Amino acid sequence: MVSKRRGLARSILGAAVALAFAGTLQAQEVIKVGLLATLEGPFAAGGQDGMRGAELALKQKNGMAGGKKIEFIKGSSDASPDKAVNATRKLVEQDKVQIMIGPLSGDEGIAVKNYSKTQPGVTFINGSSGAQATTLLDPSPNFFRFHTEGAQWMVGLGEHALSKGYKRMYLIAEDYGFPYSQVQGFMASYCAKGGRVVGKSWVPLGTKDYSSVVAKIPDNIDAVLVVLGGADAVNFLTQYEQAGGDKPMVGGTITVDQTVLNFKGKRRESLVGTPSASPMADSLDTPEWKKFVSDYKANFKDGFPSPSLFAFLYYISTRAALEGLDAVKGDLSDGQKKYRAALQKLVVKGPAGDVHIDENRNGVGTTYITEVVRNADGTLANKVIKAVPNVSQTLGLSKAEFQKMGLGSRDVPNCP
Repeated sequence: MVSKRRGLARSILGAAVALAFAGTLQAQEVIKVGLLATLEGPFAAGGQDGMRGAELALKQKNGMAGGKKIEFIKGSSDASPDKAVNATRKLVEQDKVQIMIGPLSGDEGIAVKNYSKTQPGVTFINGSSGAQATTLLDPSPNFFRFHTEGAQWMVGLGEHALSKGYKRMYLIAEDYGFPYSQVQGFMASYCAKGGRVVGKSWVPLGTKDYSSVVAKIPDNIDAVLVVLGGADAVNFLTQYEQAGGDKPMVGGTITVDQTVLNFKGKRRESLVGTPSASPMADSLDTPEWKKFVSDYKANFKDGFPSPSLFAFLYYISTRAALEGLDAVKGDLSDGQKKYRAALQKLVVKGPAGDVHIDENRNGVGTTYITEVVRNADGTLANKVIKAVPNVSQTLGLSKAEFQKMGLGSRDVPNCP
């Protein structure tokens, strides 16, 4: 009898140990998340800051979501669509990530969106790329963008430029999808309200010599609309200064982002007063924004004086990925259908306001009209002039009106 009792006790103990071991395994289960940003080429500084934003979002949740440990597996691109797809393919097909976050720039986003259709078992969440076509044209059922895009970021800036007396402008922009979107967001209302863009220079991404572009800027304009980012923006600003250019500027969203405001050239000082627009602003005076900035500074001593646009967008994108996992308790079974249904319902209460997604899985949120100011410590920042809430991809127009105008391109809209 004693022997039977001891055997029963050992069985119970063994079962308990097995259950505890199984529980430990479950608690330690890892979800692999691919994280792709541009760490080479003209947007390398932005890519590095994008990675900081994603890391901050994960750190705030102690590396866990939905009860599972989250492992980032990182990849790099150079802002070209081919490199972005190749890096994404490696993360998905070799490293077996279950969720992808990225890429950074406009045409990369369109290419990765198209690739996502070949991988229905993986959920893709955009990093920071902002071309309209990524979600507005032939959207993918497993590709989500939890922030607004380049055209939405410029809504209201055209009217602000007119209020400053800029009735005739010349445009300089990079020649790919994201700047097309930015220019459309600006010109849609600027042209409709009587503004004129009298000439355009579309330049290749990575342009180093702007002398021929500077020579084309006419004298009889009120301001220059500059939609360049990263090293391209710095190269243009430096050479425009050296050529004696003195026209006021209106900036695209990444033209006066922290990745550009901190360059060392003389033209940097003349950026003070430059109007722009963005889904965030350095001077936001809310507890959520202040905590975001404080956490960023505490964690990244090598970062910028304030988080860049890329840090902000990758932070929001990663927050969405992790909050979706919380909603389904880390369950990615059933082809991730439950996870994607949770993402569709998600409202991200981010540092710059709430963002929800539309039927194409694209963000709807607030745009901030800003102007560059100099802080007391000498750093430059974007100060909020006006907030435009609830901006959708139709830019305040009805669907019929937007479809009549069409997607932004080199020639759409036009008002010479």
